[in-house]
Amino acid sequence: MASKAPRENIDESKLTVTKPKTKAVGIPAVANALKISFEQMGAVRSVQTLMAVNQLDGFDCMGCAWPEHEKRNSAEFCENGAKAVAEEATRRRVTPAFFAAHSVADLKTRDDYWLGQQGRLTHPMVLEEGATHYTPISWDDAYDLMAAELRRLDNPDQAVFYTSGRTSNEAAFVYQLLVRGIGTNNLPDCSNMCHESSGSALVETIGIGKGSVSLTDLETASLIFVAGQNPGTNHPRMLSALEKAKKNGAVIVSINPLPEAGLLHFENPQHVSGVLTGTKLTDDFLQIRAGGDQALFQGLGKYLLEAEAAGRATPGLETVLDHSFIDNHTVGIDEYLRYLEKADWDDIVEASGLTLEQIHATGERLLASNSTIVCWAMGLTQHKHSVPTLRDVVNLLLLQGNIGKPGAGVCPVRGHSNVQGDRTMGIFEKMPEKFHDRLDHEFGFLSPRAHGYDTVAAIRAMRDGHVRFFMGMGGNFVRAAPDSTVTEEALANTALTVQISTKLNHSHLSTGRRALILPTLGRTEKDTQASGDQRVTVEDSMSAVHASRGRLKPASEHLHSEVAIVCNLAHRLFTDSQGRPLPGTPRANWLSLRDDYTLVRKHIEAVIDGFDNFEDRIQHPGGFVLPHPPRDARKFDTASGKAHFTGNELEYIKVPPGRLILQTLRSHDQYNTTIYGKDDRYRGIHGGRRVVMVNADDVEELGFADGDMVNLISEFEGTERLAGNFRIVSYSTPKGCAAAYYPETNVLVPLDSVADTSGTPTSKSVIIRLEKA
Repeated sequence: MASKAPRENIDESKLTVTKPKTKAVGIPAVANALKISFEQMGAVRSVQTLMAVNQLDGFDCMGCAWPEHEKRNSAEFCENGAKAVAEEATRRRVTPAFFAAHSVADLKTRDDYWLGQQGRLTHPMVLEEGATHYTPISWDDAYDLMAAELRRLDNPDQAVFYTSGRTSNEAAFVYQLLVRGIGTNNLPDCSNMCHESSGSALVETIGIGKGSVSLTDLETASLIFVAGQNPGTNHPRMLSALEKAKKNGAVIVSINPLPEAGLLHFENPQHVSGVLTGTKLTDDFLQIRAGGDQALFQGLGKYLLEAEAAGRATPGLETVLDHSFIDNHTVGIDEYLRYLEKADWDDIVEASGLTLEQIHATGERLLASNSTIVCWAMGLTQHKHSVPTLRDVVNLLLLQGNIGKPGAGVCPVRGHSNVQGDRTMGIFEKMPEKFHDRLDHEFGFLSPRAHGYDTVAAIRAMRDGHVRFFMGMGGNFVRAAPDSTVTEEALANTALTVQISTKLNHSHLSTGRRALILPTLGRTEKDTQASGDQRVTVEDSMSAVHASRGRLKPASEHLHSEVAIVCNLAHRLFTDSQGRPLPGTPRANWLSLRDDYTLVRKHIEAVIDGFDNFEDRIQHPGGFVLPHPPRDARKFDTASGKAHFTGNELEYIKVPPGRLILQTLRSHDQYNTTIYGKDDRYRGIHGGRRVVMVNADDVEELGFADGDMVNLISEFEGTERLAGNFRIVSYSTPKGCAAAYYPETNVLVPLDSVADTSGTPTSKSVIIRLEKA
């Protein structure tokens, strides 16, 4: 039997702290995964559902975007994947009776954990202007309400359409077509807040904003950097690939402000030996200062050049640098070298927080490697200088020819199961002209070319009264976005907010003058339309596209699929009473697309490169891999046709006296904004979330003690923001650096503090001070 939902918020007074773990996964991970699964689903349903996760004839995990080999394990999921499945496949329900019993004001007092634990949404609900409670609304009335509001807009750019990374390829494609049919490119998405810096840097330097490696590359690499990433919590199945790499002789260098158990030692529960002895993963741990990664990668570049000048060589080459690759496949090395010459070793040491000896030793690792991969996540992408940092990652790889050869390349590890696929499908505020041309040809209309709003620009536009309509396709926008108070106030300026959701969250409570909650099918559930049972597709972090088919009976007979919601709304907006396309709108048979997703895939095939014979290729177990010219043929879709070295000024965060650099991060019982439980057991935090991890010397110098309660106050351009009542935990983090969980600390992240070029919020470099609570 599944257990009942909690009745109260997390009681932070019961928080306890123990010694952080030095090993990850093993039997405790299996036990915790099963515990949460049984609580949400019951024993029988748990086994049936978990055995279908990431299987060739099952459904794709709605958690992270880590890929699978064609040959799967019988249990092809991790602890946090099991939690994600359990949350969606839960037997708990949020019905109209629930909303009748709880006002919006009451629900606003509940924390993220309590809201998420209440269960699956079952009916479309409306919050009328001035009302205190959500009430039921029919689907027809909901579609009519949305259509009427969209028709009232003075111009299409008064509407914003947000997308979460869980959205399937099929839903994302029809969604972007709906939006462009309305006449706007206002398509902010969750990628704007995470890997936008990766895409910006990679498109500029290698011509494509995706990683260039496969699982096999990772497992056969000579040297692997894992930078700004905690795979033990955020991508646990990555640990299996790193384990294989270690057994094949790889050296792993971990770069992070916090030591993370998953990168220190991995106990693989798939094997007896994995549980009994485990595998030491990290050879060298570089405890870098927050935001100091660019300095490290520039320092490594300088070290290789000095070794080249000294007559040394890389395995397989006559010299350190791959001159044949540089001469034939790159441009711009002279500019890069000029900037490296300007970078001073003293500045590199200060910026990185590392010793010169550590950087030199890491340089020796590079000199001994014939194939190097750099993996990274949010620790590198959420700083003002993130794009220059990632350009310097690419520079370092280009020096030794580590793009487009086995066991080498760039590996941005995406955090949500189809965030990369959504971008491929056109969920982007500034798609290239080629995409628009093909979209126009396929659907016989002229799509808008003016760039739309990204996430930060959308919040600013709502704040300034320029947006009347907001739709969220999944996710929890208000809790994922920066500057929480400003974001809530911005949404309140709209006339109508629409959230397409599986579960209750705070975005349903920060609304426009009117609001809709539209309950949708989850990844685990059977999607039956007029033509029969449907399947969808997703794209993982390594550009592999494969099918996903849910098996469970839907949580309610009143759920509509994401594809159906989009197509039903588009039919109302774009067709006349006889179902014929209105002038200037996409010429699509929306109801046919709703009823048969194979027709959606035929349109995708016509518009997007790499999807030839789409339907046939997803019949193959494991699907297919999209083209990646740098990986496949060392071809680069840049202006020069070659990979670009770039020159980047060394940047790092200079912290005023008495202040700290705060990075926001996840706990182990968390996935993005979804809070599964109260613990972060690898870091030794139990029963609560409002902690701030601070270097012990900083705690003493700032006049506090471990366990003190403090307020966190961020400072940016003369404006302060406050997050109250956090417990200080003395922790192993570089001096001057601190860490705390989001979304509780998103209130501290200034809306206008963003990465240059990408516009990503700087959630890993927030200047704060501590004050007694």
